[in-house]
Amino acid sequence: MVSLYYTGHPLFDVGLAAITAFSYKDDPADLTVDDLNKVADYIETYYTEQPLSSFLTVSLMNSDFTQPAYKDNPERKRAYAYRVARSFGSDAPKSDELCVFTGQPAMGLPLSLKEGKDALPPGRAYRQHIPLITGEGIINFSPWGDPGLPVSGEALLCLQFFPIGCRKCAGRLLAIHSDNPEIILAAARDALNENIRAISLAKAQGETKLPDAPSTVQTLLVDTLLALDHQQYRTRKAFQPFSITAYHLTNSGQSSPLDEKSPPLKIYHLPLNIVRFLLMFNHPDYRDGWKELIRRGWEIPKPSKATKEGEESKTTTTNERRRNYLYEDIFRLPENARSFVRMYLLRIPKRNTTQVDPRSSYNPRKEVNLVSWQLTDLFLREVMHMEKERIEEIRKLGDRLAAYVNEQGDKRFFLNFYKVQRYDDFRTLLIRASYKNVKAGKAPLIEFDPFLTIFEEGYEVMRPDWKFARDLVLIRMIEWLHTNNWLDQNLDALPDNQELDTALTDKDQ
Repeated sequence: MVSLYYTGHPLFDVGLAAITAFSYKDDPADLTVDDLNKVADYIETYYTEQPLSSFLTVSLMNSDFTQPAYKDNPERKRAYAYRVARSFGSDAPKSDELCVFTGQPAMGLPLSLKEGKDALPPGRAYRQHIPLITGEGIINFSPWGDPGLPVSGEALLCLQFFPIGCRKCAGRLLAIHSDNPEIILAAARDALNENIRAISLAKAQGETKLPDAPSTVQTLLVDTLLALDHQQYRTRKAFQPFSITAYHLTNSGQSSPLDEKSPPLKIYHLPLNIVRFLLMFNHPDYRDGWKELIRRGWEIPKPSKATKEGEESKTTTTNERRRNYLYEDIFRLPENARSFVRMYLLRIPKRNTTQVDPRSSYNPRKEVNLVSWQLTDLFLREVMHMEKERIEEIRKLGDRLAAYVNEQGDKRFFLNFYKVQRYDDFRTLLIRASYKNVKAGKAPLIEFDPFLTIFEEGYEVMRPDWKFARDLVLIRMIEWLHTNNWLDQNLDALPDNQELDTALTDKDQ
């Protein structure tokens, strides 16, 4: 047995999880020396040839695996592979320093085959061994100006296997880390299996590169998370909350940390409440509703251009990475909560966008069946942490107003409820409708305390989010009227495209 455990460091943990998955184990504590030797065998066999020689340039740049000078020197590559992959175990030389990852003695051999003045100090790792740290001889940001990090042979093996536990996406590696060890292992196993298939296919076809994932980073991350949860849902019933942090990285020296558009590392974090919300996509109570919203969130493929002048455009699509806009907008929550609700739950279109953006064609009149209070209620509880009392009062008010519209046939009130922009006009609209209902011998539509709970913070002091609350009431009204078949006969009560463009502009989203 070897003593290896998750440390909280994403590079080490993902590498260790990949080794655990490669060994068909569920816990790194169960790994044996024989398991590590099999991983070392894999590195010696596959890291020294294509397509991994190209793949490793993303994470192990300037190592002997990727150096162009050793392209036709397989003996040198195998010797280097042996050095970095088999320097573990009780018989391996040890230094007086401790590994920064495991706390065990660092290895006692230099991590390169260089000799003389270019030889590296024993057990010290640099950028070619560990992605994103400084290179040889660079004293900046090194304790006491002493460059390099001491690592044990076991930790070094994990770091060398780290790329196999990641997905290749947009020419970089996507590593998924979590505070839940099961998720680290599941994500690494998924990437491992995908990479092994891709490596086998590339070798069979004589390819020198592994293909990129077909999705953008954020879309791939959410897709992976949902797939992992769907697999685990079949084996467990108790919900185990967790958070996720994804690292999209390259070890290329040509990428500057100061480059805002393309830094060497981008970090995507999904906190516990957002992950809980996402995982409810797979819950039987919500699956069908979310499935349709997700389907209509996919980027519209571009048709290929006509090859000759006057020839009609072909229906085949391009090979560009696709994105799901709903998935990517989740990363902007809860800051953009109102925009998310209006766009995906109320189906208000997003104007002035690209032709591949499906959100530009959203329309509440055509997609009234997608407006769901059940999904909205879930969003308010999981993402917004809205008080239960306020959610319930919003639902009740939506029911009362919808019943009023149905009984009175007041399409004008319904349409104005959509379009009103000033709070005093909105309040007047509700008061007049309530007065009309009372004159008809009915109970008032609005009551003082519930009205304050939903729209105001005190006497004549409107809530800053009163428009958001109005949208929520509107969602409940639309669902109620659709369920009771009123909208089927009065679709003109919903705004058409022109009214959406003039009254429901992007500045309100």
